[in-house]
Amino acid sequence: MAIFIADQPGVPATKDTHAFSKKYIVVISLISALGGYLFGFDFAVISGALPFLQNQFHLDSYWEGFATGSLALGAVAGCVIAGKIADRYGRRPGLMYAALVFTVSSVVMALSVSREMFIGARFCAGIGVGMASMLSPMYIAEVAPAHLRGRLVAINQLTIVIGILITNLVNYWLRNSGADAWRWMFGLGVVPSSLFLLGSFFLPESPRWLVKVNRVQEAEKVLLRIGDTAFAKQALQQIAASLQGISKMNYSGLLQKQVIPAVLVGIGLAVFQQLCGINTVFNYAPKIFQSIGANQDDQLMQTIFIGGVNLVFTVLALLLVDKLGRKPLMLMGAAGLTILYIFIAQLLGAHVASVSWFLLAAIGLYAMTLAPVTWVLISEIFPNKVRAEAIVVATVSLWIAYFMLVFTFPVLFEKWKEQSFYIYAGVCAVGTLFTWQKVKETKGKSLESME
Repeated sequence: MAIFIADQPGVPATKDTHAFSKKYIVVISLISALGGYLFGFDFAVISGALPFLQNQFHLDSYWEGFATGSLALGAVAGCVIAGKIADRYGRRPGLMYAALVFTVSSVVMALSVSREMFIGARFCAGIGVGMASMLSPMYIAEVAPAHLRGRLVAINQLTIVIGILITNLVNYWLRNSGADAWRWMFGLGVVPSSLFLLGSFFLPESPRWLVKVNRVQEAEKVLLRIGDTAFAKQALQQIAASLQGISKMNYSGLLQKQVIPAVLVGIGLAVFQQLCGINTVFNYAPKIFQSIGANQDDQLMQTIFIGGVNLVFTVLALLLVDKLGRKPLMLMGAAGLTILYIFIAQLLGAHVASVSWFLLAAIGLYAMTLAPVTWVLISEIFPNKVRAEAIVVATVSLWIAYFMLVFTFPVLFEKWKEQSFYIYAGVCAVGTLFTWQKVKETKGKSLESME
């Protein structure tokens, strides 16, 4: 039996007049967010596996960057595929397909016998990552009440960082298991992907998609499990009004004069979240710490510290995103990283071990601000009529930017070393100005009211 909990006072929209089944909302959000865990797994596993892959497949800096970045190329394809599936068949089937792709690709990566086979399998893993990166936050945003939406969408980021931390721990545990340790690192991805596939069978379909395809009674049943009768009635009216005249996915709608500003802001946020440079630390921590003389054990241990800090500050973000708001956190992250990167560049150039503290500070700041809040904003700022299409475009832009970042970093670091971080400091300075001028606050507003 559902337990209904009245909303807390002090937040706008419908919060004070409705009761919600908070337990049910959290459970379905957590199941959907398992896609984020798999995102974190595939994102982090390459860091611990790269030293083994370099020996196994004789990777130079070019192929090292391409093997890492192939995940992003697959993610671009995954976003497009997810958009079509989400529009035609619903959000829930898309999440199920993503889980299946994760499972198969993990097995193939573990069994790879050539560089090309591994990169092809990692590309396929990227398809699953791209699907999950788009569908999980979209699904959560569409089932969550306005006053809970920020922290519930941020749960997706929490599962990402939990995936990163656990994967880093497993990589460290397997580090002395022989030349084939990397196969176990990738193969163990079958476990969480199977759990995600099983859990997705228990998810309800998004009420907004159900209304869009004229399955209004089913949408009402889902909304009644989320909130009380008054909430369900009001939500149905708002959703129907916002979807009037729209029946299928149509990217031309993104070119409407009133939509273009939101689309450009979404693309800008997505690209900035990646080009700000922090994922070079996640993916290439061993390479960075090797440059200051750390041995392989110390390099992999640093990835655990990175994962731990990432987790702690992501939890802090969950507590702040619906209190401080989206824009203040984005500004804090962008400006803070600008300053930290300057110190990091100077300390790396001096080969000072204390650079690790500044790298951890940068990870913590990113985890509390840009990492979760970007996904929250991307899931919120677009009108219902073009939400799926706009999220596809924004998420594709994010993954293209991620590929550019991780593909170029090994070459940049080999040539310029610590000077690379001055480039990322410049990007963050531009991102601060962009956020200040273009991003609007969305805290406490329903998806329909923001239109």
